[in-house]
This record gives sequence, C-alpha cells and structure tokens, in this order.
Amino acid sequence: MTDFGPFAKMAYMDAKPNPMLLAPINQRVEIQAYDPGWPVRFASERTRLLQLLPDTFRGIEHFGSTAVPGLAAKPIIDILAGVDSMLVADEILLPLCQAGYDTSKEFNATLKDQRWLMLHENGKRTQHLHLVLHGQLEWRRKLAFRDALRADCGLAARYEALKRALASLYCDDREAYTAAKSEFITGVVKSHLP
Repeated sequence: MTDFGPFAKMAYMDAKPNPMLLAPINQRVEIQAYDPGWPVRFASERTRLLQLLPDTFRGIEHFGSTAVPGLAAKPIIDILAGVDSMLVADEILLPLCQAGYDTSKEFNATLKDQRWLMLHENGKRTQHLHLVLHGQLEWRRKLAFRDALRADCGLAARYEALKRALASLYCDDREAYTAAKSEFITGVVKSHLP
C-alpha cells in the first residue's frame, strides 16, 4: 500500500479517493460488549478538539450506542460537534484533517446541514465526528435518541437485539445495516423529541 505520509489526511481535497481509507470504509459491522473505556475515549477526543479549535464549537456531545452505559455497540465513538453555520463546518475540515481526521468531499456533498469525518487506526474506524448546526433539528434528534436509550433499559435492550440481528444479516454492508435501523430510530425520536 502506498504511504502518503503527512498528506494522507488531506486526501479529501483530491479527486481520487485515498487508498488508505479503503480498509476503514469497508470495515465489517461488528457489535461488541459495552466498554467502560468508551466515555473516556470520548472525553479525551473532546478535549483535543477544544484545544485544536478553541471558540469554534458551541457544544460537543458523545452520542450513539457507545454513549449509552451497558449497551453493546460497534466500537466507534460518535461525536456530535455543534457549530454556528455550515460555512464554519466547511472552514474547519482542513484543520481537522491536518489533525488526523479523514473525510470524503463527495460524501459530505450528499449531506444537508451536516459534515462527517472519521479517525481510524490499523484499518479500523475509531471515531466519527459529526459537525451539525448547534441546537437545530439534527442536533436535537441525535441527543433525543441517546437520552431515550439512557433513560429506558428495556428500550436499549430492544435496540441492542435489533443491532445484533442486523449485524448478522448485513455484516459486510454498512449502509444496509444503518438503513435497516432507521425505522426504529425514527420511531424513538418521534416520541422523545421535545
């Protein structure tokens, strides 16, 4: 595999995809038992982001399954970072990539009011960073789902069972796995969004 050195993390600006991203992009869907180290990893990355880009984020939250104590999950920390505008989100893509994140210009072009980046190590995703408009619908939806799972162990158990079943069905198709969870997530968010 080609070593792109310090420029590997800036490949999002290139027309051709970075070959170093193929392993984490094509990573299998694997659900693991809850790891109490997940909140620690989030806190560490939150601190690093705040030091890297002071006065940029209106809030940084841990969300997704790794943010729910006791819930099995893919071992990828989901980070929700609130910004004032998508212009701000676009302006910080390069410094975030220079700090180790990778992203896809093409994929981000398909997202409305959100930008997505990831950290990876040894061919596996370790963090997903979601840049969204602070306080707006996507911010509130993601936190409402997390908070509903935290507040209701039965709901969290049903979600875990669904994820395990879907991971068996779609272990090599991350997009299908994610799409198959959407009805459950939408139902929970509808009933819990303030």
